[in-house]
Amino acid sequence: MSTLHVLSHSPFTDTRLNSCLRLLGSADAILLCGDATYALSASTAPRQALEARADNLLLFVLDEDAKARNLPLPKWATAVDYPRFVALSVQYDKVNTWL
Repeated sequence: MSTLHVLSHSPFTDTRLNSCLRLLGSADAILLCGDATYALSASTAPRQALEARADNLLLFVLDEDAKARNLPLPKWATAVDYPRFVALSVQYDKVNTWL
């Protein structure tokens, strides 16, 4: 069963991202939105944790939020808009929002 993990909190204020990465299944994906997009900040531990899994990681990023924070996307991340976010929510068997 596939799960879309949606993270919206800054990776610098808690351990949600690390917990998510530990639980991530092979058919799962992550969508970063809101302050969670700060995980893509260069030379940070959250970025390094994502890069370490980049070969096997499906990572989506809400484009509007990355642009609002002036964060360029790495080649291994896919920018999505709100309609694609909704489509992803339907595509996966479950959606887990890390509140």
